[in-house]
Amino acid sequence: MTSTTDITGTVDAGDPAAGGPYRSYVYAYPHKTAYRPLGGHPAGRPPLRELWADEPKDALSLYLHIPFCEVRCGFCNLFTRIGAPDELSTRYLDALDRQAGAVRDALGDREPVRFASAAFGGGTPTFLTAGELERLCDIAEKRMGADLLSVPLSVETSPSTATADRLAVLAGRGATRVSIGVQSFVDAEARAAVRPQHRSEVEAALGRIRDARVPVLNIDLIYGIDGQTERSWLFSLDAALAWSPEELYLYPLYVRPLTGLGRSARVAGAADPAWDEQRLRLYRAGRDHLLAHGYEQVSMRMFRRAGAPRAGAEDHACQTDGMIGLGCGARSYTSTLHYSFDYAVEMREIRGIIDAFTAAEDFSRAEVGRYVTGDEARRRHLLQSVLQAEGMRTDGYRERFGSEPFADFPRELGLFARRGWLDPSAGPGLLRLSPEGLAHSDALGPELFSPSVRAAMAAYEAK
Repeated sequence: MTSTTDITGTVDAGDPAAGGPYRSYVYAYPHKTAYRPLGGHPAGRPPLRELWADEPKDALSLYLHIPFCEVRCGFCNLFTRIGAPDELSTRYLDALDRQAGAVRDALGDREPVRFASAAFGGGTPTFLTAGELERLCDIAEKRMGADLLSVPLSVETSPSTATADRLAVLAGRGATRVSIGVQSFVDAEARAAVRPQHRSEVEAALGRIRDARVPVLNIDLIYGIDGQTERSWLFSLDAALAWSPEELYLYPLYVRPLTGLGRSARVAGAADPAWDEQRLRLYRAGRDHLLAHGYEQVSMRMFRRAGAPRAGAEDHACQTDGMIGLGCGARSYTSTLHYSFDYAVEMREIRGIIDAFTAAEDFSRAEVGRYVTGDEARRRHLLQSVLQAEGMRTDGYRERFGSEPFADFPRELGLFARRGWLDPSAGPGLLRLSPEGLAHSDALGPELFSPSVRAAMAAYEAK
């Protein structure tokens, strides 16, 4: 389990600081909790062949989702289950292969189909054995047509599953980035986050990743854990820096419904000003520490070592290019529709969804999703652009939508400006967050959600 995305909770209108600096981690828009079962087509659910018929296909992103972990961390609300009994991983790969064939058929051959990047996520993709990882790569290459040796390939892993044989497969098949969820190098903090691991195990895994010679190593760390201090936080940062990682992601801890921590003493989603202040203090300490050690800030969470190779595709933009997601926890994006499968956090519900996926024979239609057109497309473009440290060129926005961002979103951008979250030195033609704006990304991002998306998220019943 390698990321800490927050995808639950309602969003209050008004001052984005009113709900505190940590309202919601926004990594995609609209949120999956705003998705609903799709219909409206004469034959029922929309066929993938029609959805992709007129879409550009020359710079797609490919994502394969593996919903298995060896343990479930206390903060995790990702779509994943513990273990894969009774050859479940084999049946899952069988279904993934069927889905890949249906999706590739739906993309057609009227124009060339090219994947500009690929990623294996989860869950923990390296929960799979070395042989199963070979098969996963074959699905991406032989079924979908992705050239894994020629495009960036990112893979998530965990300390206990980053074994030499698995890493050798990934390196041999073209992996250019491995991301490992460490969260803390302090054993007591790992236990407090309900993540059973020891530093010795983490260090051994990092050594194996470096031995595999994958060009980019990313290490995920979490701040805001119970008992964590600025001193222990900097200790974890220095332990990570000893490996000279090309990337570091610094995540604030979230406590969310139906997670292990969410069932503990701290009430999931409850306002906690002292905790907010602790997280802000640790964020600033971590940011300044990495900047002083030669890292550049890419977003609130992401830091890249100066001179390190870029892990992403040069010709794929998440704001405009499509994505193909394979697996029951993956999303797909066309220019007008985002779609996936059902979503859950509670283990029993997740097991049911995975079982239904492995039994399915027909993957030719979109199941659940949300249309993203008009105002929603503008919001998504603005949100995913401005949350990056480099900001957004307004001429690109104008070229795509025929309007200006300040004219489209005067209330939101005016509010950000009044709070000092926009950089006044950015100059004309560039909309960029100030350092404090980046620090408050998790308050700023949700403020750009539309009223209809907020209403759908509020109406979602967690399961």
